[in-house]
Amino acid sequence: MDFERLLSSTGPYEGEVLRNENSYCSGVCCTYTQKQVILTKDHYPEVECTVFHNDIRAFGKDFERYYQRAAQLPGTRFIRSYVTIAGEVPDSRNVVLKYATFDDGVKEEEFDLVVLSVGLNPPAAARELAARFGIELNEHGFSAAPGDNPLATCRPGVFVSGAFLGPTDIPESVFSASGAGAQCGALLDHRRGKLARERVYPPEIDVAGDEPRIGVFVCHCGANISSVVNVPETVAYALTLPHVVYAQEQLFSCATNSAQEITELAREKGLNRVVIAACSPRTLEPLFRDTLREAGLNQYYCEMANIREHCSWVHSKQKEEATRKAQDLIRMSVARAAHLEPLPEFDLQVNKAALVVGGGIAGMTCALSIASQGHDVYLLEREKELGGVARRLHTTLEGMDVQDYLRQLISAVYRHPLVHVVHEARILEVDGYVGNFVTTVESEGRRLRIEHGAAVVATGAEEYRPEEYRYGEHDRVVTHLELEERLAAGDELVTGAETLVMIQCVGCRNEDRNYCSRVCCSHAVKNALRLREANPEMSIYILFRDMRTYGLKEDFYREAAEKDIVFIRYEPENKPVVTALEGGGQLRVTVPDPVLGQRLELDADFVSLAAAVVPAAGTEEIAGLFKVGLNPDGFFKEAHVKLRPVEFAADGVYLCGAAQYPKHLQETISHAYGAAGRVLTLLSHETVTASGAVCEVDEESCISCGACITACSYDAIQFVMTPKGRKARVNPVLCKGDGLCNAKCPTKAIELKHFTNEELLSQIEAAVPAAVEAEPAAAAV
Repeated sequence: MDFERLLSSTGPYEGEVLRNENSYCSGVCCTYTQKQVILTKDHYPEVECTVFHNDIRAFGKDFERYYQRAAQLPGTRFIRSYVTIAGEVPDSRNVVLKYATFDDGVKEEEFDLVVLSVGLNPPAAARELAARFGIELNEHGFSAAPGDNPLATCRPGVFVSGAFLGPTDIPESVFSASGAGAQCGALLDHRRGKLARERVYPPEIDVAGDEPRIGVFVCHCGANISSVVNVPETVAYALTLPHVVYAQEQLFSCATNSAQEITELAREKGLNRVVIAACSPRTLEPLFRDTLREAGLNQYYCEMANIREHCSWVHSKQKEEATRKAQDLIRMSVARAAHLEPLPEFDLQVNKAALVVGGGIAGMTCALSIASQGHDVYLLEREKELGGVARRLHTTLEGMDVQDYLRQLISAVYRHPLVHVVHEARILEVDGYVGNFVTTVESEGRRLRIEHGAAVVATGAEEYRPEEYRYGEHDRVVTHLELEERLAAGDELVTGAETLVMIQCVGCRNEDRNYCSRVCCSHAVKNALRLREANPEMSIYILFRDMRTYGLKEDFYREAAEKDIVFIRYEPENKPVVTALEGGGQLRVTVPDPVLGQRLELDADFVSLAAAVVPAAGTEEIAGLFKVGLNPDGFFKEAHVKLRPVEFAADGVYLCGAAQYPKHLQETISHAYGAAGRVLTLLSHETVTASGAVCEVDEESCISCGACITACSYDAIQFVMTPKGRKARVNPVLCKGDGLCNAKCPTKAIELKHFTNEELLSQIEAAVPAAVEAEPAAAAV
């Protein structure tokens, strides 16, 4: 059938019979293999897992730690080797693989199961679809992005996103989709609001004084929950609980038909509270709250019991105990649901301006995208010039002229009437909340007060200043960025060198910086190819741990190898050593060669270091001002690494570029458009809705001690003068409902709505009903 498809004129090669040999790297295979190893060991700890690999492409955010986690599991081996199928054992039908290692030579080994980590191909109908839309594909069958916009096509008005751009992971798919949406919005801005229809909910029914009538819906989550928890038994148990008048199971509670079913059953059965026993509320609580609004109920009558992350996923080997725990969690949620109260939410006006912090390529791209849809943008740059690190880049691996692009981008920023650039800017203070921020900035001796509805952090990253390999001691030891600058300047000392050695992973993938800087391998290949073009006789060596030229960049890695650029792998415990030879001119690089089993001595005219990409100076200060988080490596932490890669947990604050994690230029541009798309989603509304789950002060009980003000991270509480003296008062717009002030208050004067003492204590009592009956006084305490 496959062969017949090849013969077809509508087949992948239009009737020409060709072998499918993808030269690119699919980018995701290494990590999804590691995920499957971890899942396998979780299900069957005694299973021995062996991963045969070439270079490990753990280039994404937190991927290096994930790889280490998989590699360190007991009974797990990662073996660098290609393999062949040697045969099958007749009796057991086990598979015999043949492979080779440097230590043991050629070996054969028997396995019960062989899993192939297959790559990604363009969709089967890609060529037909491209032809219909009149867009070009590249030689691999993915979209061919023209020029500097990775989301554009050769046909104006047609944009692409996700893996149609080339092999890509989930976060890149998400922000490229948002970015494509932003660019569509720029073309359709004149139609904004003309075709939109406001969603109308039924009038809210007042059930505050009614006896609780609780419905419980237990989700299978496919097999994520039901493979461990006995769902039918749990549903039957839920029906025995006080106030529960209806319970049922659902395959996927989050599916559209299931959500509609909850709405309809709430009306039909007269439910006035609903408990969803499923996954984490962090992801799907808004959806389930919406189902209650559709039924005419206040959304705060929704309660979730997390029986996936808190139960089935962590107790996969204890099915009976997990079922009992799921029932415990549901019992606690039902107890809390009986005490839930309706809470009002209120609308806040949205200031239509945006603030972008950072004037590099990410910040400028994002600012222009927002401004192109009619919004004022204040672009803050700490330096005297725009451009950031891109001022030191001259070409991309694909051949884009970075300096020409940068000049055009800067010109567009200065020419746009809605983009207001503030140079030498230092942020002094950030006040306000989503839709209504006020940022105080000092610039060139002036103090500015900027009002804006959204903020984007695009502060970029910096090059690590090496302390190893004689950098700073010898003028012939440079970084890859410095080498590129000298190449662009036509430095004949560099282009005329006889031998040049590049050393990868300098300052990262170690204890101090346990991450991959993502861009360095491609940067090394780019410089090596330019050197080869300038001087065909030069001996060029790249000393690496894993070459991470992922995606379509793999073709350039192959090209470099074909052009006699020598790649030598080293291990972190046996790093290269750089010494200066007598006379002060040349350097000697000593490195072990795993193939030869000997140490090589390379006498070099230049040594170029792949210096790590590190967070920009001032990152911690910016994080504190905007009250956003950092990951363990010091880069900004997004709200959800997969599903919300351009948003912070703090509402109204967004993220793009290398401030989130090191990125190539095209990835940075795509990320910037993605952030702009999310900002525009906010600014396109006249109002935003503030949560009802906020704190409130009982002024009769307040003693004005200030403990709550000290505890609040969001400056949501302040003293006000009342007829009874100075009292604490909560600004509900600023309050995030984290409850710190509630816990700190010595007189219990602060109540956190939706998490009241009555609600929480009812859960505790339901958790240990036997203990409550035996020792009611202790339980009350």
